[in-house]
Amino acid sequence: MNEKNKIDNMNEENKIHNNNEENQKDLNIAKNNQDRFYATGKRKNSIARVWLKKGAGKVSINGKSIKDYFSRPVLQMIVNQPLEVIQSEEGYDIMATVKGGGLSGQAGALRHGISKALCLYDISLRPPLKKVGFLTRDSRVVERKKYGLAKARRSYQFSKR
Repeated sequence: MNEKNKIDNMNEENKIHNNNEENQKDLNIAKNNQDRFYATGKRKNSIARVWLKKGAGKVSINGKSIKDYFSRPVLQMIVNQPLEVIQSEEGYDIMATVKGGGLSGQAGALRHGISKALCLYDISLRPPLKKVGFLTRDSRVVERKKYGLAKARRSYQFSKR
């Protein structure tokens, strides 16, 4: 009976050790070899892959600067909102690739991705970002067109005769 208890204890210790290793692996997935933190943001039909690291505040989107990619100041403001919330506009270098959707959806996806990457970088940044709603994926998407209608809800013009 004693030998069986010893074996059970050893198995439990191995399970605990394996769980710690798995947690470390999860952290390493988010943090790759160049001390960059990776996160994915989504909005409408856009998907943004974001790599964040400590730096001078350079933002690169699909190989272009933020001013070249988003010419409208409103879209630039949307992308920079997470950095303004944590009051560190110049503290991080951001490299991102964005696919799908239009410019507005892409800016929202970038905001979501940057917020998630900041949380991975420093967990203490999570409460202020969560409070303003930047960590929540905006699930609103375009409603599909229905048959017999001109658009999703708009019907054709009614003709009495």
